[in-house]
Formats: sequence, structure tokens, C-alpha cells
Amino acid sequence: MTQVHVIGTGLLGTSLGLALRRVGDDVTLEDISPTHAALARDLGAGRLAESAVDGDGDAGFEPDLVVVATPPDVTAAVVARALTRWPTAFVTDLASVKGAVVNGLRATGTDLTRYCGSHPMAGRERSGAVSGRYDLFDGRAWVLTPTEETDPAATVLVTAVARSVGAAVSTLAPERHDAAVAAVSHVPQLAASLVAARLEPLDDAAVALAGQGLRDVTRIAASDPGLWTQILAGNAPAVRDVLTALVADLERVVDALDDLSTSTDAPGARGALAHAIAAGNAGHARIPGKHGAAPTTYTTVRVLIPDEPGQLGRLFAHIGEIGANVEEFHLDHGLGQAFGVAEIDVVPGAAAGLGEGLTERGWHLHG
Repeated sequence: MTQVHVIGTGLLGTSLGLALRRVGDDVTLEDISPTHAALARDLGAGRLAESAVDGDGDAGFEPDLVVVATPPDVTAAVVARALTRWPTAFVTDLASVKGAVVNGLRATGTDLTRYCGSHPMAGRERSGAVSGRYDLFDGRAWVLTPTEETDPAATVLVTAVARSVGAAVSTLAPERHDAAVAAVSHVPQLAASLVAARLEPLDDAAVALAGQGLRDVTRIAASDPGLWTQILAGNAPAVRDVLTALVADLERVVDALDDLSTSTDAPGARGALAHAIAAGNAGHARIPGKHGAAPTTYTTVRVLIPDEPGQLGRLFAHIGEIGANVEEFHLDHGLGQAFGVAEIDVVPGAAAGLGEGLTERGWHLHG
């Protein structure tokens, strides 16, 4: 059994406590807000140790691992204090930016031997302890970012804890981590927010035309502005580099549209637009597939589904009877209609049998 002390009982800290309790670890909780810590405790994420309450870290309370799950702008200070409070414990943090944390620790002369930074690539649009889930880390990437000073034993322990809650562990240097998450997480958040912001001035009739594509693109636009301001500020150089390249691409698209707006011919303009879409195809094809495997092309079977209680369960029961394995599933609700379209992605060889089996069971295929 591992003794883990979690500092910060928001979404990540509470979810980690819930997950570790399920595998039998002893978890203690601490938060700058006693109410937040007590709420996480009441939700089952751990217990409040006396030293967690008074903040003294006495000799009777020495965790194996301290996990700092605080906002990024205070993470370095909290990590430094934890290393002092518990002189034999290893310390990790869950901040989504790593270079700023390491630089902050080095600026204060902190000994990094017992520190191994980490970042679980997991989250939700909602925050706070009440949004915590014990399965938040299942099948999600968890990146370790040790420095050259990090004791290998620290890396081993953080790896074991991350794997125990179902995460897939990898290792990157802090600066490589920050460059990677700028491209795969931070800029996508900005892009979703900027696209969603274009909807605010539209009238209701225009917004009512929104379909599944818009919902997919803007899903993460509901994220916490305060938290994301800290993340973007902490990873400013890497985010700036990706955005600079994106702006150049957008300028080429705008130039092409300018040309097409003033000329029906506009040599090269259509090619620029096609290149932008094709480049997106190529990038999308690199996104890992199921269970982190190589990307796989699926066939979509579309089924009309009445917007009535029990219909989705009936559909999945019939899919199970047919014996098809669902790789991805999306439900698009019809505009002003009492039905939706269920999009069931399966391997190409299973599509025909699934379509025939569903038709035999009374379902109507769409498209």
C-alpha cells in the first residue's frame, strides 16, 4: 500500500484520490480551502490527516508520494514547500505546463532530486471536486517529465502510481512536453474558444442551424477561463510558436478567399484552399486510434433512432445480438424532429452485416 498525500482537491486531485482509494492506497487530502478538502473527503477521495489540516508536516506523517494538484501559477511554490515539509517523500505535480515549474524551482535553489514532474492528459469541461471521477485516468496518457537531477526511484514510484489508476505512462523532457501539449492541447483549446466566440453575435435563427460538426469543434470551448489563462501564460513560448505557424496558414486561406471574392478565375486560390483541407486530412490521420494503436479507417452505419426512452438501449442490445464491435459512436439529434441519427463506426468488414441485421430488426438506415 502506498501512502499518497494530495495537495489540491479540484477535478484532478479528487479524481486521483478516488482512483487510488479503489486500488487500496492510503490517501490524505489537503487544500487551501478546508471546505474543498472536506468535500473531496466526503466524496470518498481520502481522509484529512492532522498534518494536512495544520500544514506542519510533523514526524508522524511522512507520505511516500506527495502529489501537487494546484493551479499552474502556484505549482512551483507548493512543490518547493512540499519537498521541505516531507524530507523523505518523493513529490510530483499534475500541472499541464512543466518548463515553468522547473524554472521556478531552480530559481529558488530547490533540490530537484526527489521531484519528478508529471502531467495526466485527462480532464473534463467541468471542474471542482464534485466533477471528480475514479475512472478519469483510464486509458489516458500520463507524461512523466523528470529532470537530470531526478532520483530514478522517484520516476519509478510516480510511474507505478499512474499505472495503478489505469494510465498509459510515457516520458518526455519538460521542454519537449511543453512543445507537444502546445500543439495537441493548448492551441486546440484556443481554436475551439475562438470559433465558439464567432457564435455570440449571431441571431437565434443562425445559431439554430448548428450541427454535429460545430458541436465537435467547440466542445471544449466551455472550459474554465481562469484556469486556461494560467495554462496559456505558463506555456506562452510554445503556444506562440504553434499559433505563429497557424496564423501564416490562415493568412494564406484569407488571401485565397480575397482573390476569389474579386475574380472568378483567381489562379492558385482554389489550390490554396484545397491544400489547407488536405493538410488537415494528413494531420488528422496521425491521431492515434483505439487503445493508442495506429489510426484505423472505419465505416459508419447511420441509423434513425426515435427520441424516446429506452431506444438507445434497444439499439445497443440489437448490435450485441448481431455481434458487431462498436469502435466509435455519435448521436446527432435532428433539428426540430423527434428523432436522431446514430452514427456507428465499425471495421469495414462488419458494416454490411450490421446494416442488414439492424434492418431485419426494424431499424431504418440513414444515408
